Order: sequence, then structure tokens, then C-alpha cells
Amino acid sequence: MVKLGLIIGNRGFFPDHLCDSGRKAVIETLKGEGIEIIALGTDATKFGAVETLADARKCAVLFKKHGDEIDGVLVTLPNFGDEKGVANALKFSGLNVPVMVHAFEDDAQKMTLQDRRDSFCGKISVCNNFRQYGIKYSLTQRHTDGPNSDTFKKDLRKFSAVCRVVRDLRKARIGAIGTRPAAFNTVRYSEKLFEASGISVEPIDLFDLMGRVEQLTDKDSKVKQKLETIRNYVDTKGAPDESLIKLARLGAGIDDWMEENELSATAIQCWTAIQEFYGISPCVLMSMMSNKLMASACETDISGLVGMYALQSASGSPSALVDWNNNYGQDDNKGVIFHCSNFPVEVFESGGKLDLQDIIGKSVGNEKTYGTVIGRVRPGNFTYCRVSTDDVNGRVVSYLGQGRFTDDKIETFGGYGVVEVPNFQKLLAYICDNGFEHHVVVNFSEVADAVEEALSKYMGWGVYHHEG
Repeated sequence: MVKLGLIIGNRGFFPDHLCDSGRKAVIETLKGEGIEIIALGTDATKFGAVETLADARKCAVLFKKHGDEIDGVLVTLPNFGDEKGVANALKFSGLNVPVMVHAFEDDAQKMTLQDRRDSFCGKISVCNNFRQYGIKYSLTQRHTDGPNSDTFKKDLRKFSAVCRVVRDLRKARIGAIGTRPAAFNTVRYSEKLFEASGISVEPIDLFDLMGRVEQLTDKDSKVKQKLETIRNYVDTKGAPDESLIKLARLGAGIDDWMEENELSATAIQCWTAIQEFYGISPCVLMSMMSNKLMASACETDISGLVGMYALQSASGSPSALVDWNNNYGQDDNKGVIFHCSNFPVEVFESGGKLDLQDIIGKSVGNEKTYGTVIGRVRPGNFTYCRVSTDDVNGRVVSYLGQGRFTDDKIETFGGYGVVEVPNFQKLLAYICDNGFEHHVVVNFSEVADAVEEALSKYMGWGVYHHEG
């Protein structure tokens, strides 16, 4: 759900009756898309539109009053519109949110003085003023479009996704539980660069967290509730009760810490100390959080977590952090993704099964590694994204694109799937040439365009959009 500020542009010597009908049509479409609206009433200005300096001031006061609620602004031009009035309204409001400019299309059979819109021309003027004022803005896919068209509705859905990503990232509070595994230089990141984009990282030492967990008993109501949630979430047949109770205590401890610190996502030091000294793998807890749209990344990969959060915000569906892991035979456009895993169950073909961690079990003992969620990822289209901090050059960078999970035959372990990505070899070369990590985020959605616009235009990050 998003809430948009709405500006109806008007210029008096163009047919202003079009603002009345246009306002009603746009509001009807926005409501039909489930978008909430903050807009001037028809009692505040003529037709509730913005034309004069006084109108701009009134609009700005309204937007300031609701500044904490407004996720983006839609500027719509039923006629040419007053470029200064629209730009001033945004300037005076002080809002720093995504803006989309929409212009009504003319009817070629109604080009008289009474009915000609000239919004086609007015949109160019408004965009010119936005550029002068330093206001970042998005465009509709067609220069002019009807308010009831399928293309405009698609534009609104994309813009809503852009607004959600920007809104969520700029106020994100995410938790780092433990330090990165010593062997993984790849998950290094700059906390300061993320903070500059509005993303705050709250750390807790694994020892501190385990101290909290040790204070919880098996009889605590929150532990019992977490145990029941685990058993209802995934197939736990074969897992020892002792391991499940340990998972429940750890999960309850994490829940408490997240609530205290108002955190909405986490990255966890998932190996090997927690297996050696506590006796479980925390993967199912991460899986459960991600499945509830509280993204959780393994191996304390904060940058990967930011990518999970971005795709989750754009799509409204769970993200999974995976490895670009193997080639698939001789097919250059296919590969195998893998993790141990902590994938949310929504991405699996048939739920998931709680199991032991085979890889770590070889060194610490299988009995200490229960907690992974294994299974094959279901076929379907997906968006992928990797966010990274380029500390040397002082910026946040990313790449993204779209592909599909296939039903090609494969037999392996953990969480896995076969992917097909157009011109995959070019993407892999880009990843290696630019020093990106082996982790990547996947999400069953097609939101690459929206995420690209959010990260590049509004977050100011470097973005490579791979399109084959």
C-alpha cells in the first residue's frame, strides 16, 4: 500500500473544465489501484488544482501536514498546466519523495479551443522546471495517456513499487547478529555508506544474544509459541526435540531483540560458532522471518540483506539470498543456484523440510547442525539483485535483471534450483569484472524496472540492469 500526494495542474487560458473531469477520472483510477490520496479539495482551489502561487502555497501546506505519510507524488495535467505552480508546490512542501508526471492525451476529434488539452506540450515544460528546481521525477511509458488506460495503470503499479522501495530503504533499521564468518571477505561492507542512504545497522555480538537466549527456559510462553510456529511452518519429522527447543529459544531471543530495537530485517552469523557451541543451525529462523517479509540473510551479509529488502518492498513477496553456484552442463544461459539453506518456504516446489547441515556437519558433527530448510525451488519467473558497497570509490552499487527458474533435471542437496538468464555469460563476466559477491537475491516477481529506477534515480546508487 502506498499513499500519494496528487497535484492537478491547471493553466487558466486553457480549458479549465477539463481539470474538473480529469481530477475525478484520475482519483477513480488511483482508488481502483488501492492507492491512498492526499489532494487539495475543490473548496480549497478552483477544481482542486494548482495554478497560482497561492495555490502552490496551499498545496505545500497540505503536503507538509501529511509529510510523514506521503510516499510519492503524482502530477497529472488534464490541460497544459502551470509549470511554475506545480514546481513551486513541490519546492515549498520540502518533500523528498519520488514524483511521477502524467499528461492526459488529446482527442484528435476535439481540438477546438473549448476542448484541446495541450498536455503533451505542458508535460515537457513541467519536466523542464523540475530539472531546473533539482526535483527528481519519473515518466509514464507513453508521453500522454488516458487515466483509465491499461498502460497508465501499469505505470501506477511500477511507480508504487518505486515508492515502496525508496520509502522502506530510507528508513530501514536492520540488525547484524554476530560478525561475518572469518573466511568470507566477500561480505564486508561499509556501514557508513548505507547510513548515508538512510539505512541504519544495529549490531549485536553473538555472545550477547546467546546470553539473552540462555535466560529463556523451555517453559517460557514465548518459547513454546515459537516451537509450535516452527512445527507448523515446515516438516520437522526426524529432527530431535532438543534441537527444536534450542531453535525455539534462539528464535524467541531474536524476536525480543528485534522488537526492542525496532528492526525489520536481520543478517545472522550462521556458522560455525553457533553449531559448535549451541548445537543448531539457525536457518529455519531466517527462513520464517523472510517468509513473513522480515528479510533475513545468512553469513552476516548486510549488503545482501539490503537487496532482499529492496526486492521484497517492490514485489510484496519474500526474497531469498542464494549463491550463483554451478554451471548447468554446457548450456551457457543456465546455472545452478544453491544455499544450505534458509530459503523462505514460499519459493519451494512443495514447502520445505527441516534437516541437518551436511557441509558443516562434517567438521562439527551432524547432531549439532539441525535447522536448515531444504528443497527445490519451484519453476517461475524471478528478479535478481545484488547490492554492494564500493568502499574504494565511496558509493553504493548494484546489478539486477530478470530470469526464470526451470524444471530441468538436477539431483543435489540443500536449497537449490536451475536458473536461465539471458546472456548469462555476459552477466557473470560483469560480476567478476566489477568485483561483486557470489551471493545474489532472487524474488518471484518481475520488478527489475521499478527497482532500477528506485535505486538509481532516487537512492543515487550505481545500477547495472542486465537485459541480455
